[in-house]
Amino acid sequence: MEWLRANPGLFLGAVGDHLLLSLTGLAIGIALALPLGIALAHRPRLAEASIMLAGALRTIPSLAVLAALLPLLGVGFTPSVIALALLALPPVLVNTVIGIRTADRAALEAARGLGMTGLQRALRVELPLAAPLIFSGLRVAAVQVVSAAALATFIGGGGLGDLVTQGLALLDTGRMLVGAIAIALLALATEAALGMLERHLATRVRGA
Repeated sequence: MEWLRANPGLFLGAVGDHLLLSLTGLAIGIALALPLGIALAHRPRLAEASIMLAGALRTIPSLAVLAALLPLLGVGFTPSVIALALLALPPVLVNTVIGIRTADRAALEAARGLGMTGLQRALRVELPLAAPLIFSGLRVAAVQVVSAAALATFIGGGGLGDLVTQGLALLDTGRMLVGAIAIALLALATEAALGMLERHLATRVRGA
């Protein structure tokens, strides 16, 4: 496109900002969801409550999350990342809880019989068995975050969403299309790459 050929630096900067937003938000979401999911999985009542709460959170539109953080944290990179982390948390949390709760009981009993501690069982048995389901949640979270990062433009977070909003404001169709297409391609590429990794992981677990 003409706009892209004329503004490669601006485009690459927007892509870099978008990836930084997405990766940071996703990393924080995973860092919170994984240990929380592991802890909750061994507490049946809390596990059920967390799954219901996470399901409710997933129904909240991404833009509403951004708007709710605006009066608390203002505008810019930080509130955008926090909002994306909140979006990433539910699918990873739910899949972690379910993956661990449905882990092979026989394997866990064998590990207990070998004298493994609770932490050793979690790290060496439960997490490997739950890994395919956990990765599936991560895949969902990653695609959601990459797509929702476009909305960070509304609170000054930057990224490819800036190109879309600027294109609309300036009636610059080329700029708007470049931003919109890039967001879609990033989401599709994320889905495809993580889908391949998920299938590879599932194959390895079945073959183990």
